[in-house]
Amino acid sequence: MTKQHFPRIRVQGLPFERGRQYGQQAASRIQRNIEIYREMFAHYAGWDWPQATSHAQTFGPAIAAYRPHFLDEMRGIAEGAGVSYEDILALNVRTEIRNFAIAKSAPGECSSFVVLPPATENNHTLIGQNWDWVVPVSDTVVVLEVEADDVPNFVTVVEAGLLAKTGMNAAGIGMTTNALHSDLESNAVPGIPYHVILRAILESGSFSDAIAAINGHVRASSANYTVAHRDGEAFNAETAPGDFSRAYISFPETNVYAHTNHYLCRDIDFRDVGVWHGPDSLVRHRRLSRFLRTHPDEFTVSDLQRALADHFDFPNSVCCHPDPRDPAQEHFQTVTSVIMDLKTATLWIAAGNPCEVGYTEIPYEDLLGVFQKS
Repeated sequence: MTKQHFPRIRVQGLPFERGRQYGQQAASRIQRNIEIYREMFAHYAGWDWPQATSHAQTFGPAIAAYRPHFLDEMRGIAEGAGVSYEDILALNVRTEIRNFAIAKSAPGECSSFVVLPPATENNHTLIGQNWDWVVPVSDTVVVLEVEADDVPNFVTVVEAGLLAKTGMNAAGIGMTTNALHSDLESNAVPGIPYHVILRAILESGSFSDAIAAINGHVRASSANYTVAHRDGEAFNAETAPGDFSRAYISFPETNVYAHTNHYLCRDIDFRDVGVWHGPDSLVRHRRLSRFLRTHPDEFTVSDLQRALADHFDFPNSVCCHPDPRDPAQEHFQTVTSVIMDLKTATLWIAAGNPCEVGYTEIPYEDLLGVFQKS
């Protein structure tokens, strides 16, 4: 296998300055990402970019009440990248724009897992996922490394211009995520956007802080958050638009757990659109969870890399490839595959389909071993 690499961007300081550094270093990728979503919203919803940015602005007050420094950082990103603040805000609410306009045809994405210490060869916590999304986004991904003055240091693998996606922090917390789709999306109030919540989880100094980041405010979108700690605990939160009453938080009953793009909780009071428009989610969950349950030995990183390269039900497999039956604008693939060892603060990343692209190992002891909660 050949190894490909996403740019690594390291930023420091307070929010606006971190954002400015991020925007400067990722300017071309941010500008490309804006073009991608301009085309996506036009294709799926018939929205032009001014419509998208106008809708995005309705989320500003909710973000300001939740984490006002996120807006400062977005302004810094915009300045650094030479684009408008409204452009960066629209990127960070891209899920809400998409769901509002096309809730019943929103595509699925991602297969994730966590393996707790009793099930791993080195007695460490391992967490990771395949992130499946539109093919052009492969050209915009960055590895964002944040040395912060006000929150735990963290690293996240993310589309350029967005605040966060999958990642881990200096407090020992690791996070993966899956899009979920309910029939509540198009009627949702402008609550906290999905990617804003992801960033708040990565800024959490404790496990309970991470839970509060999810259920402490009204959310704008459905999503799943799998969160683990280096000391061997994990929780999963399946959420829908709304308050704490639609945040279904559970703790794994075994040492292995998998999630894809549908609700596993049976107590929801709404319709799960994910299983309607994304039946492959059921198959991917079956494949990944069965592998985790039936693996005869203690898990190594190599074992999990093989699981994430699974091609059963190709092309809509755990390792996702474009489906030639779909229009070119709707071609999806595994944009990146990520595995994290929370004990050693090590990240393995494949810049593309893990069946084709080798994983690069990145140690982060220098970045993630410095935070102590006061």
